[in-house]
Amino acid sequence: MVDDKKKVNQVDDPGKGYELPLLLFAGFRTLIDRLHAELARQGHPDVRPAYGFAMQAIGPDGATASEVGRRLGVSKQAAGKTVDRLIALGYAARTDDPADARRKLVRLTPHGIDALRRSAAVFDELRAEWAAALGADRLADLESSLRTVVPPDAFRLDAAGWLGGS
Repeated sequence: MVDDKKKVNQVDDPGKGYELPLLLFAGFRTLIDRLHAELARQGHPDVRPAYGFAMQAIGPDGATASEVGRRLGVSKQAAGKTVDRLIALGYAARTDDPADARRKLVRLTPHGIDALRRSAAVFDELRAEWAAALGADRLADLESSLRTVVPPDAFRLDAAGWLGGS
């Protein structure tokens, strides 16, 4: 019979493999939550993390709803719902595709571009806070170390795919 106290100590023992993904996720979540709180203060209270991913998927040249879905790793229907919400909130608009009259493109509006620009500035501020807390050299080493272990193709927007979405 295993002592319950020993089990708790094994779980609480730092350096266990399970802790790394939890710490990385908690760091990510902390940054995203702080970003959205600041965006709300700066006039973008309706932006949600999924909308940020979708606006990145739309990109500077626009995209069809199907392309947004593929880039996010979700169904065309799920992408369409998110696009509809972005349009309703004024972050995106549907326009004719100049290359194909049968297609509609989703493009970011000035409001959407403003949200992305503000996001970039807030992320720079948050990184500066981390540099102040950890030290600039330690943060640079952390980023360099993560680049070493993260595959080059890992910068994708399809989080739904690996979180069990469609």
